[in-house]
Amino acid sequence: MDSKEGNRPFVLQDRVAVITGAGRGIGRAIATIFADAGAHVVIVTRGEEAGSKTKRIITSRGGCASLIRADIGNQTECAAAVARAADEQGGVDILIHNAGIFPQIEIETISEQQLQEVMSVNLLSAFWLTQAALPHLRRATSPRLLFTSSVTGPRVALPRLAHYAASKSGLNGFIRAAAMELAKDAITVNGVEPGLIATEAMDELGDEEQAREMARAIPLKRLGTPEDIAYAMLYLASDQAAFVTGQTIVVDGGALIPENSALMP
Repeated sequence: MDSKEGNRPFVLQDRVAVITGAGRGIGRAIATIFADAGAHVVIVTRGEEAGSKTKRIITSRGGCASLIRADIGNQTECAAAVARAADEQGGVDILIHNAGIFPQIEIETISEQQLQEVMSVNLLSAFWLTQAALPHLRRATSPRLLFTSSVTGPRVALPRLAHYAASKSGLNGFIRAAAMELAKDAITVNGVEPGLIATEAMDELGDEEQAREMARAIPLKRLGTPEDIAYAMLYLASDQAAFVTGQTIVVDGGALIPENSALMP
């Protein structure tokens, strides 16, 4: 195997990666692992305290990171965050839209404001961030657009999360259409569909006993970690994924495989 650094897999040396929702959970793991791979990470988060913690973790490991506070449910703030990142770092090579919200609300009671907020943060911001990033990505050597989707919506469903399911199904459609539209610019567009991942946000869906029960229904007998998702993202961002576009990778420990969980070994 060639030992030259340029041929080592998953090297992002000196690339600028803008990551939304990087203040905790999956976003923090993506930011940390991308920084470990040599990228300069731009942490975009609504909460400055959480974002600052991610930045401290990265710098303590010898990585490079900067922080931009923005509400990506707002089109103007999306554009401003990308513009600032490009101005401060000299461009944008990788844009990762990871931020997402999933308040549990029944279809019967969801309000227009609640529905609009979920769609704005989870789906509409994909358009806004992409629009803002395109001029910079077109100048990048290996431009990447990446999105954290979900198995919920595109493949499975949960009660009280119809709004979230709709937003993530729409996001998968966006990934495929954007991949076709931007292929002429050599910009690849891909995503990762997490299954059940142990994050702070997961705690909102149940207690520890419920988490153990969910883990028992997964063939690998555990919940995923944020790092499981981050490493899939790292592959998609790398030069080794240059011929992959319009795809989503399911990372769920095999949870979608059994026809019925009662038949699990």
